[in-house]
Amino acid sequence: MRRAACICAVAAAVITLLPSPPALCQVGVGGHFTVALPKGEFDEKVENNGYGFTGQALFFMPSSPVAIGASLGGLIYGSESREEPFSMTIPDVTVDVETRNYILTGHAVLRLQPPSGLFRPYIDGVIGFHYLFTQTSIESQAENVASDTNWDDGVLSYGGGGGIMFEILAGGEKLRSKPFKVYADIGARYLKGGEAQYLKEGSIRREDGRVLYDVEESKTDLLAIYIGVSVIF
Repeated sequence: MRRAACICAVAAAVITLLPSPPALCQVGVGGHFTVALPKGEFDEKVENNGYGFTGQALFFMPSSPVAIGASLGGLIYGSESREEPFSMTIPDVTVDVETRNYILTGHAVLRLQPPSGLFRPYIDGVIGFHYLFTQTSIESQAENVASDTNWDDGVLSYGGGGGIMFEILAGGEKLRSKPFKVYADIGARYLKGGEAQYLKEGSIRREDGRVLYDVEESKTDLLAIYIGVSVIF
């Protein structure tokens, strides 16, 4: 828990120390459905791919192929559900117990990309963190009654990748607002994650009223594939 807090603090500091963008630069924001494929040691330990969402904000330097920014994503790489009695004294009322395995990713981004064009391929370099945690919650009628984090750990990560954006919409000028362009965005990054301790689907056992954790430990490399939309204005 303490190591995870330190990792997150370091990553936040890296993002905070990014140079301030010039006032005339373009701003790009994007949202992407994300599929993360475990690689290397992580693939040997975890059977499931991760699925989730990644948001990103970039500042494009004027008349330059350079952009800087940050991305933040959340993935689920395992889940279990079961029904349990509400309590020992009320066994005839049951609740849904959900256990999910999450990965939170956060990275500072340096991008090289043509400043204009219908098709804009790009290359990214990133550095940041992977934060892995498992959470169990009690749900009743689709409402979260209570939840607890069973296990968590955070590690540094870095990597690179690339992709392509192609323009699907341009607007703003007829509405006398700031011009903007909408791009379909497809890309991938290989993320080298440090060695973490974590739980996976099936890692929690319950025996004689006790909860036992089968903790895994490995590097946390991922191949992340992104499909989404970016808006530049």
